[in-house]
Amino acid sequence: MANDEISDDLPIDAPERKRLPLLLRRSWYGLNQAFRRSISHAGATPDQFTVLRTLNEGDPAGMTQSEITRSMSSDPNTVASLLERMGNNGWVERKPHETDKRANRILLLPAGTEKLTELRDIAANLQTNLLGSLPEENRETFLEELAQVADACNAAAEAAARRNKE
Repeated sequence: MANDEISDDLPIDAPERKRLPLLLRRSWYGLNQAFRRSISHAGATPDQFTVLRTLNEGDPAGMTQSEITRSMSSDPNTVASLLERMGNNGWVERKPHETDKRANRILLLPAGTEKLTELRDIAANLQTNLLGSLPEENRETFLEELAQVADACNAAAEAAARRNKE
């Protein structure tokens, strides 16, 4: 059955249909692997790049671990482990938070900025190449719609967590 012949009567999770979870997973996995392999020579991981970029684009006074976790849609244990390794590399440092005694501010150090600069062009080129698979006039719309799907996924996760607490 050709894609344009798929019946609207089929369930949304029918094998003949394109399914959101599988497509998102394949996309993320492929992107992550391509980027990981592209930066392996630099001694960094895609998640470390994301932390460096998040800190660079965030509050110049630093960000808390919770803010970083939310910003990069990760989990606290993963971010804690990343920050530990990145601190050992001299890319970031922890400073006590000025008002919250339980929190630290994570600051980007010059070596972290240097590593970000090294990796940023690789990331930008990869994104440009991947988006090149779409017609140029559709690229921004695709990214906007993908952001809407990402927001809807986060909202669904939060709603499910609230329901589970009830």
